[in-house]
Amino acid sequence: MDFQFLKYEVAAGVATITLNRPEVYNALNDGITYELQDAFKAVGKDEQVRVVVLTGAGKAFCSGQDLKAVAGAEKRSFMESLSKRYNPIIRSMRSLPKPIICRLNGVAAGAGCSFALACDMIVATEEATLIEVFINIGLVPDSGSSYFLPRLVGMAKAFELCSMGSRVKASEALQLGLVNRVTTADQLDGVVKEYTDYFAQAPTKSIGLIKKMLNKSSISDLDQMLDYETYCQEIAGTSNDYKEGVTAFLEKRKPAFKGS
Repeated sequence: MDFQFLKYEVAAGVATITLNRPEVYNALNDGITYELQDAFKAVGKDEQVRVVVLTGAGKAFCSGQDLKAVAGAEKRSFMESLSKRYNPIIRSMRSLPKPIICRLNGVAAGAGCSFALACDMIVATEEATLIEVFINIGLVPDSGSSYFLPRLVGMAKAFELCSMGSRVKASEALQLGLVNRVTTADQLDGVVKEYTDYFAQAPTKSIGLIKKMLNKSSISDLDQMLDYETYCQEIAGTSNDYKEGVTAFLEKRKPAFKGS
């Protein structure tokens, strides 16, 4: 696909979406947010894609909204901007029935932090930081941060991070459960590849169902989840990957999952 503000590549079952405005630390203007919507629609439709990597070009992951881009513009409606630009991205990421790995190569601030938290897994460099920077300009968290943070770190810590704009370094983020792995910059690609290699060969349909189940669990009680597990297991149990998994087990070999 041809994008102005993104790099979009697909190889060996892996789609890599790179925010590509390194000169402004991948700050988000109108164009890049609409391109992100298109990119996630594309990976959702592409049956060859089994796993997605979201990252940033240069030294940063994403510094959030490009304030310079809107400084001279007419008064903007935050409601319209979030409804049309940011919220559709988060909804697409969370509803995508494929795993999304954040390659956190640097700072993730504001909506950039929200994008990282909306991924299914985060692999960070030692120098990476997460910052809910909204409070520093008199705003409140958006793009899903108020949803993700309390579920990841608890209410008290989430309030601290949001109300004080605390900078969370990668090592602390790992302790808090905000990221999955922390590694050196020169090993980042290798660690991300460990995950993409796994997910590119995994039973993708089951992975998608797991993602839906975990999303639903945060707003459901036990009885509702028992029923939903039953529903999802019925779907998984009719998949080609289930048949292949059982056959491979009986034949004492490694399964060759196709993702269907």
